[in-house]
Amino acid sequence: MGRTALILGATGLVGGYLLDDILENNKYERVRIISRSEVLKKHPKLDTYILDLSQMEDVREVFNVSDVFCCLGTTMKNAGSKEAFKKVDLDFPILAAKLAAEEEAEQFLIVSAMGASRNSSFFYNRVKGEMEERVKSFPFNGVYIFRPSLLLGNRKEFRLGEKTAEVLSIRLPFLFRGNLKKYAPVKAEQVAKFMAEKAIKGEKGIFIYESDEMNRLQKQEQS
Repeated sequence: MGRTALILGATGLVGGYLLDDILENNKYERVRIISRSEVLKKHPKLDTYILDLSQMEDVREVFNVSDVFCCLGTTMKNAGSKEAFKKVDLDFPILAAKLAAEEEAEQFLIVSAMGASRNSSFFYNRVKGEMEERVKSFPFNGVYIFRPSLLLGNRKEFRLGEKTAEVLSIRLPFLFRGNLKKYAPVKAEQVAKFMAEKAIKGEKGIFIYESDEMNRLQKQEQS
């Protein structure tokens, strides 16, 4: 019997690519997504649940899958307040991990951020760090945490910092060598592919991956 997957954040930058990868992967028999709005993608393996993330407990059986992929995330600008930011980047991921563990999902894979640490002086990194620590406490066979630096891809909104980093990485690649490799921008498409590959490999334990490891996979494919 094939694997089953649940993707949270499938309408986002990484989640969108991940959904495509998982649907086309013959290792997966069924793919579920939870979304607040209608998803245009149609596929015979895809089951879509339209609801607010605060209602996840109402459909806890949806979490009874092999792998749960959490690609939820927002920005302080879009969230509008620290409380709203924490709801998306901390509360919802923790609730998802709790439900997944209770429904006996095998693996939990989540997108975090470079510099995540509960002891960070930066609010954003501190929230991400707390999220990581909480997720690692659940009894999954495998917990995979992905810490991309700046994500490259076609976003709906323009972000100057990410565009600047993209230009620098192309024109001045030597800036991201040695100890600075983990700061190199990484394509959202590459993060998604890396997540899917790690899920299929299915190693037991807790794993944390930085941008340089995700970029290394892309370089191997190009060589």
